[in-house]
Amino acid sequence: MKNLTIKSVFKVYHFDELSDADQKLVLKAKDACKKSYAPYSNFAVGAAAQLANGTVVTGSNQENAAYPSGTCAERTTLFYANSEYPDQPVKTLAVAAYNQGSYLAQPIPPCGACRQVVLETEKRYKQPIRILLYGEKEIYECQGIADLLPLSFDASAMD
Repeated sequence: MKNLTIKSVFKVYHFDELSDADQKLVLKAKDACKKSYAPYSNFAVGAAAQLANGTVVTGSNQENAAYPSGTCAERTTLFYANSEYPDQPVKTLAVAAYNQGSYLAQPIPPCGACRQVVLETEKRYKQPIRILLYGEKEIYECQGIADLLPLSFDASAMD
């Protein structure tokens, strides 16, 4: 037997330590929370994606009484970016969440389905997507989905 160690690296920032471009992207993710349709969970999530050409697209979670027919903010954003700008890789994805009258103090990580969609988007464009996870107290930055989804499943697993 042997042990397998998997290591993830995150940088931790306060909002004012981010670059101007990253601050703007996070603010767009926070603003996208306001467009959430979350009457069942009351948990609003917003995402903003910066594309290679500078375009920013946003999305929010959209719930449905027939769970799991809704979709998360990250998937809404990435699917929109991939369909409307199919030749533009996503460079950075920012995610924020709002609940019970305020933004969350700690960063909100993507669910498993969203992590898989980020992975597929990285594979599609053959480059990692930098991810900013917003919390009022701190923001986590990782350089790609591998930090959030180690031992991931993709098409190469079927070879």
